[in-house]
Amino acid sequence: MFVYSVRATTVKFFAIMFAGIAALVALILFIPTAQPVVPEAVPAAGNTVTYEIEDTAEGRAAFLLQFGWEIDPSSEEKREVTIPDEFDTVFSGYNEIQKKQGLDLEKYRRKEVTRYTYAVTNYPEYDGKVLANVLVYRGRVIGGDICSEAAYGFIHGFEKP
Repeated sequence: MFVYSVRATTVKFFAIMFAGIAALVALILFIPTAQPVVPEAVPAAGNTVTYEIEDTAEGRAAFLLQFGWEIDPSSEEKREVTIPDEFDTVFSGYNEIQKKQGLDLEKYRRKEVTRYTYAVTNYPEYDGKVLANVLVYRGRVIGGDICSEAAYGFIHGFEKP
């Protein structure tokens, strides 16, 4: 059996430590932090819409009211959901709805977001139950939809049809 030991000099040891710390600092300073970008305002029939909300039931109700939707605040359902890493066909289709309203869920892959669901009380010319889903991440609406509860119903963005 052979035993071989290497003894680094103090200067070499500190030089390697300094180089490692310098490389770490360079990475932190020069690699930009990836912050998801959500549009501040998207034109909605001549109006501007803000996606930054107060994270309360009243704030979410005011957000939906920008599009003309009235909700029943007592119907609120809150759920933590994770945006998947890989989008299947269904989720890709859902993300297309988001892209049409100026949002994109691809930036939030593997992030845990909060989904709030409310009953819509003023959907025109429809007798079934209609729901508003609002996806919120760090005080910003990052997605959502208006949909019917029926199995073969409808789903669309926040804009009124």
